[in-house]
Amino acid sequence: MLRLGKMTDYATVILSYMANSKAPIHAALEISKATGVALPSVSKILKSLVKAQVLSSIRGAKGGYRLIGTPEKITVASVITALEGPISLTECSSPDSQCDHATGCTLGSNWKVVNQSVKEALESVTLADMMSPMQAPQEITVPVASLYH
Repeated sequence: MLRLGKMTDYATVILSYMANSKAPIHAALEISKATGVALPSVSKILKSLVKAQVLSSIRGAKGGYRLIGTPEKITVASVITALEGPISLTECSSPDSQCDHATGCTLGSNWKVVNQSVKEALESVTLADMMSPMQAPQEITVPVASLYH
């Protein structure tokens, strides 16, 4: 099963809160209280998002954190990468792959195509999209041949 960690899920909640708020700057304690995410987790997530340049931090008594870009510019892929590392479905599709079976495997390039398609899909979804009310679910089909562009 492919599943993102709780911290990544919490990051989207935190970013949505920040984007919906009228205030431009937010303190970790304020975010924790508003979202219900424990303060140590909020602090860790905020640091990761600053390091990934999704947020900026402002020091001082009136300091805190703010979004660097608009919700329309922050991609789900950037949030996942900030918390989970590079998007990689399999070891062989990782940029720093150290798979012991790579030399005899014929599937590696196919997994890279699948990985790139998933990454592109995640890059096409923004924080603004995540904040929008969901429409009726649509079935999405992707012909296998289209993966080999």
